[in-house]
Amino acid sequence: MFKYEPEANLHGFYLVKTNAVYKAIGHADFASQTDTLARTLVLGLWKGQSLTEDHVKAINDLYSKGQPRPSYLYWELVSAAGEAELPPVPDFFRVLVLTNPKAARLLTEGLRALLGRLSDPNRSNEQENRFLAAAMGALEAVLNSDDPLGFRELSRGPVPGSAAGEPAASARPGEPEKEEELPPPEKLEDLLEELDSLVGLEKIKTDVRSLINLIKVRKLREEAELPVPELSLHMVFTGNPGTGKTTVARLLSRLYRSIGVLKKGTLLEVDRSGLVAGYVGQTALKTLEAVKKARGGILFVDEAYSLVPDGAGNDFGQEAISTILKAMEDMREELVVIVAGYPEPMERFISSNPGLESRFGKYFQFEDYTGEELMRIFESLCRKNKYVLEPEAETFCRDMFIALYRDRDENFGNARDVRNIFERSVSNQANRLAAMEAPNKDDLMTFKKEDIVGEKPKE
Repeated sequence: MFKYEPEANLHGFYLVKTNAVYKAIGHADFASQTDTLARTLVLGLWKGQSLTEDHVKAINDLYSKGQPRPSYLYWELVSAAGEAELPPVPDFFRVLVLTNPKAARLLTEGLRALLGRLSDPNRSNEQENRFLAAAMGALEAVLNSDDPLGFRELSRGPVPGSAAGEPAASARPGEPEKEEELPPPEKLEDLLEELDSLVGLEKIKTDVRSLINLIKVRKLREEAELPVPELSLHMVFTGNPGTGKTTVARLLSRLYRSIGVLKKGTLLEVDRSGLVAGYVGQTALKTLEAVKKARGGILFVDEAYSLVPDGAGNDFGQEAISTILKAMEDMREELVVIVAGYPEPMERFISSNPGLESRFGKYFQFEDYTGEELMRIFESLCRKNKYVLEPEAETFCRDMFIALYRDRDENFGNARDVRNIFERSVSNQANRLAAMEAPNKDDLMTFKKEDIVGEKPKE
C-alpha cells in the first residue's frame, strides 16, 4: 500500500532532478513539457488502483509544495488516473536526445526515480511494474536510438494530417491512426499542360519534364526488378523574387503525387521564422513540427540562406538545418525538400554544411522575366479577371513592361511587380467608373491608358 510522508519532501526531490536537467541544457525552456510528462507518467502509474488521500497529497506536493488549496481533489485524481494511458514519447524529449543527450539521460533517470518513489513500496503491483517497464523502455529506446526524432518510424506509418497539412485527429490510445482519405491523383497530362501554360520558364519546363521522365523510367525498372541508381529529389531553386519558384514547387508536388512519388502532394512553405526559435532545442522542436506537417509532400524553405546569416556565429539556424538534413535522409520516401533564394546567397548556404551539398541533387535557375513575358503575365491576369485593354492602353503597357525589365535593379520584383500594377490599375479603374452615372458591362471590363498605374516608359 502506497503511503506518503510529507517529510520525504517530494517537491524538493523533484526540483533537484529537474534542475539538474535544466543546468545541463543551460536554460529551463522545457520546464512545462517536463512537468506535463512527469504528471502523465504518474497518472498512468496509478491507473486501476484504489487511490487514497495519500496519492492526492503526493501529486499535489510534487508541484505545489505548501499550497493551501490543492491542485487535485480526490475525485478529480481518481478520474484522471482512470483515463490515463501510456503516453507516446514526446517530441521535446526526442529533440533533447538529439541536441543534448546528457540532459535527456538525466531526465530519464530523474523520471525513473520519481516513479519509483510514487509506486508501491512492496513492488508487488503487476500493473505498476508493466507500466514502469513500458514507459521507461520507450524513453530509453529513443535515448539509445540513431534516429531520435523518429523520422524512420514516422515514414513507416500512415500519413497524418489533411491536404492542408494539419495534424489528423488523434486515434484512441492503443488504436492505429486511420489513413486520411485523399482525393484521387490528378492526371499527369493535365498537370504537364498546366506547366506548359506558365509564362516563360522554358528551361525550367524542360528540366521538370526531364525529371518526371527519369522518375517514370526508374519506377518501370524497379517493377522489372532491374537496378536503379540513387536519385535525390531534393532541389535548390535560385532566382530573384517573383520568378515563379513557389508556383513551380507547388506544381511539382502535384506532379509527384500523380506519378506516385508522394502520397499527399501538398506544399508547406516556411522561412526562417517558421523554423528557428530562441533556444537550443526549441529550434529543432519547431523544425520537427514543420517536417511533420510537410510529410507526404514538399517542404519549401524560402530564403533558406537566412538560416546561416553572415557574422551570426553560433546561430540557431544550424540546428534547423541539422534537423532538416536528418529528415531528408530518414524520410526519403515521404518528403521532398526544396530550398530557394537569391543565387549568390544560396551558393553560400549550400556550401555552409557538407551535408547540404550531398543531399541536393537538382539545381533550377529561375531567370528574370523579359518585358514581353511581363506583358503576357499582365494579359493573363486580365483574362482571368475578365478585363480587356483598349489598344492605347495595350501599347502603353507593353512599352512600360519593356522599360521595367530594361531598367531593372535589385528591387525588381518580376511577376510581383506585374500583380501590383494590375491591382493598382483595378483600383484606379474603379475610381474612374465611380464618377460615371451608369457604367455598362463594357465599361466595367475595360482598362483605359489612364487606368494603368506603373512606371512610365523612358524616352
